[in-house]
Amino acid sequence: MSKTQDIPKQYDPSTTEEKWYNYWEENDYFHSEPDNRESYTVVIPPPNVTGVLHMGHMLNNTIQDVLVRRARMLGKNTCWVPGTDHASIATEAKVVQKLRKEGITKRDLTRNEFLNHAWEWTEEHGGIILQQLRKLGASCDWKRTRFTLEDELYDMVIDCFIELYDRGYIYRGLRMVNWDPAAQTALSDEEVIHKEVQSKFYHVKYPIKDSDDFVTIATTRPETILADTAVCVNPDDERYRDLVGKTVIIPIVNREVPVIADEYVDPEFGTGCLKITPAHDPNDYEIGQKHNLEIIDMLNPDGTLSEDAEHYIGKDRFEVRKLITHDLEKQDLLVKTEEMANKVGYSERTDVVIEPRLSLQWFCKMDELSKPALENVMNDEVQFHPAKFKNSYKHWMENIRDWCISRQLWWGHRIPAWYFGDGEEDYVIAKTKDEAIEKAKEKSGNELLEDEIRQDEDVLDTWFSSWLWPMSVFDPDFIKNKEPNKELNYYYPTQDLVTAPEIMFFWVARMIMAGYAFAGEKPFSNVYYHGIVRDEKRRKMSKSLGNSPDPLELIDQYGADGTRVGMLFASPAGNDLLFDVSLCEQGRNFSNKIWNAFRFLTMNMDEHESYNPTTEIDPKNLADKWMMGRIQTTLEAMEEDFSKYRLNEALKKIYSLVWDDFCDWYIEVCKADQPGENMPKENLERALGFFEMLMKMLHPFTPFITEEIWQRIRDRSEDEALTISSWPEITGETFNDSISLFNTVQSQISAIRNIQAEMNLSPKADLTIIIKPKDEELSEELASTEWIYRKLLAVETISFDTDAEKPEASAASVVNGSEIYIPLKGLIDLKKERERIQKEIDRTEGFLKSVEKKLANEQFVENAPDAVVEKERNKKSDAKSNLEKLRKQLTEFDA
Repeated sequence: MSKTQDIPKQYDPSTTEEKWYNYWEENDYFHSEPDNRESYTVVIPPPNVTGVLHMGHMLNNTIQDVLVRRARMLGKNTCWVPGTDHASIATEAKVVQKLRKEGITKRDLTRNEFLNHAWEWTEEHGGIILQQLRKLGASCDWKRTRFTLEDELYDMVIDCFIELYDRGYIYRGLRMVNWDPAAQTALSDEEVIHKEVQSKFYHVKYPIKDSDDFVTIATTRPETILADTAVCVNPDDERYRDLVGKTVIIPIVNREVPVIADEYVDPEFGTGCLKITPAHDPNDYEIGQKHNLEIIDMLNPDGTLSEDAEHYIGKDRFEVRKLITHDLEKQDLLVKTEEMANKVGYSERTDVVIEPRLSLQWFCKMDELSKPALENVMNDEVQFHPAKFKNSYKHWMENIRDWCISRQLWWGHRIPAWYFGDGEEDYVIAKTKDEAIEKAKEKSGNELLEDEIRQDEDVLDTWFSSWLWPMSVFDPDFIKNKEPNKELNYYYPTQDLVTAPEIMFFWVARMIMAGYAFAGEKPFSNVYYHGIVRDEKRRKMSKSLGNSPDPLELIDQYGADGTRVGMLFASPAGNDLLFDVSLCEQGRNFSNKIWNAFRFLTMNMDEHESYNPTTEIDPKNLADKWMMGRIQTTLEAMEEDFSKYRLNEALKKIYSLVWDDFCDWYIEVCKADQPGENMPKENLERALGFFEMLMKMLHPFTPFITEEIWQRIRDRSEDEALTISSWPEITGETFNDSISLFNTVQSQISAIRNIQAEMNLSPKADLTIIIKPKDEELSEELASTEWIYRKLLAVETISFDTDAEKPEASAASVVNGSEIYIPLKGLIDLKKERERIQKEIDRTEGFLKSVEKKLANEQFVENAPDAVVEKERNKKSDAKSNLEKLRKQLTEFDA
């Protein structure tokens, strides 16, 4: 390396990031094929195919990239598989919205016509997020990019359904489900978000037949009165004992229904008397089954009222709530309305209030599938990081309910059920229509024509495909063939899964279930749960709140490296990230600091010399031994942090090593003795050698600037890159004694600099420094480091003497038992300095008295706000501290 290289004055990420990313991709550094190395495999949590990069993606993929890049440098065969999810509900909603703008409704189209539009939309918008991940620096194996709806993966999902059906895990049944009126599809329990909202509690009169009396029933959903088929009380409730067996009249519809008794009713809740609506409440449905009640479905799929409601037909459910309340009031049937807080279920996808609805759906039994998935997390075969998430996982798995896997959509994996009649059992499960016809002939005993058999219109829940992700990306034929191919055998199980705890049940738990159900082993060894990205008010960042910055704009402004550092600095394992854009600015400043340090080193080169960076240290040079020792101890500490997924802690350690130790101390010590001279060649070569090691340690966190500098430090071959270089090894001497001695020198130099600042001494003023070490051994050691003091301070004379006496009119400091004296005669006007300090003491004493007087006033302390009183107490504490410091300064001038 020579000085003739053109080193720009300013580091410009825009000129380096695209250049190096293209270089890495062109050289296939991210691509993996099975070989004899240890594999390190990560599958990306597939983002929605039509999604764009948001802050959660930024955090998630930065963490994955740090882990993958380090594993690659450790010599492992890394395979980070990218891909996207077809996202049935979200994508179909976008396509429907697009068509609506064009004057087309879904009802206007056949299934195939709609799917053609969906594929056009996907091809136009799909994959944008994968391009954006490149800007972040994500080192994915792009040649392995998968899509959950591509042909091979589609087939595996259908194979999975058939296999589970044949094993007795999948069934079809009429069950109460969560219904999304906006998407017009069933949802699983995990897709329902319960929010606490302010609701109204309506107290409604239900007249008793052949009587002037009535019972009062409280409900938050008065519109469902139209589908009531009974009134229920607790059999032990004396208030209603005589009512059981009688008939009441349902308001508005005037339907006669029985009064029944069931222990389910809580006499203390509401009025102790319940309306029973079997078609629209899961608990009411159970009571209805137990007491053979009529079921009335009053809702259409879009949330409007059906003809079975008899009233308000075609009107929206929430409009009807207002109308029926008004009509009940007119008929003198509304007793009162109360405000109350209650939890209401919202669709995770469309954010509309879900409706409990009785529906014929496909379900997957979870009780047996969940057992190995629970056992192997609790015994740490699959480890959660942080481990605290095992508790919520255990609770969910022990209370798991069957999974509703059918969705009333067209975009997705179509359920391979084929119907040939109107009976409940008139269907077969088959992969193709021809297979279905043969199975249907056999089951029915009749000859069937092709147009006499029809496939189920529904598709499978999106998560029913992504739960196969760690297997399907490597071997889509695995379930069909029952044996793993070469790739699945090599890459499975994967090592680390990085995800958010909010999809622990949607995805993580189900992948573990699928792994044991089909492969007989875990899908991954570790699950690292990162937090949610929140703003300074602790709100989750989202476009709807307008509190989320555009990730690409952050990258444009602060560089990918700066943005990555900013994200990681605020991201402790398992805890939410309180994002502040100033962290990205700090990351950019770090890049600039690194660049300026490198540029300074190159400016010290003689253009007629060639330089060979080295880490072979001078055994007589304390600074070299200290720097090597600090690198070794930091490597050890980072190893511990990586093993516990404390990536932010590992980053802070290498950040401090580079900024504080290397830039602020080591480079300064390596400078030439005389100003204006170049750094000695041997010092410069070692500094560059250490810098090379630091770039390796930093590379997983800041890949672009480290590659740029590493390539400039010395001449490299065309196919040589930092990203595939080896991670520094922890070898050789630890230099603990050298670290300890240098730390003492650092502390003493810092103390001397503090004295210079406090006494307003010019940094260029030559000092007489007297150091009184705490013992003779230290005295001898410090004497050998005199050159460091002279290099970093303006020193006239310096001595190390365990018998030294404090000179008159001198400033003093104590560092770890050793005393430092700096005579001040000739450096400052002692008289004026005494006067200045005394004036400041007098002023501070007066201020302290006024504060103490205020705090001695009991009326003030008792009546003033706590924050005001606390502020005064802080003033008192600060004044006392300042006084102590000033008085100490004054004594420094005493003879």
